[in-house]
Formats: sequence, C-alpha cells, structure tokens
Amino acid sequence: MVLFFSVVLAISSLLMIVLVLMHKGRGGGLSDMFGGGVSSSLGGSSVAERNLDRITVGFAVIWAVCVVALGLLLKVAN
Repeated sequence: MVLFFSVVLAISSLLMIVLVLMHKGRGGGLSDMFGGGVSSSLGGSSVAERNLDRITVGFAVIWAVCVVALGLLLKVAN
C-alpha cells in the first residue's frame, strides 16, 4: 500500500509541476522571460484555461490525499 501511494505521489508531483508551468502568467514572473507576457487576454478565461485550472486542482487534491495517506500509513507502521 505504501508503494502504491508513493508511486501515485511521485507521478502527481511531476504532473503538478508541468500543469503549473502551463498556466498563463499574470505578468512580471518567469513566464515573461520566455515570451509569456506578449499575448494579451481579451476578457476573461477561455475554456481551455478553466479546464487547466480544474485539472490542476484535481491533481492537487490527489497529491494532498497521497501525502496524508502516506503519513498515516508510515505512522502506523512504526
């Protein structure tokens, strides 16, 4: 069980990094260094941005559940 949660935690951590880096910058950050600040938003979030937000939150919940589960499992094991 510990191995399962460890693998899921590692995969969700890597996916969280990728998903966060895919978000559009709000200006003044690292995204401006790589040309992210060139595009202008024309009123609100697009469907793709909202879906990316939902997917990111979903993986954040999976990540948090794995951290709590591993903490409980390792506490019980000791």
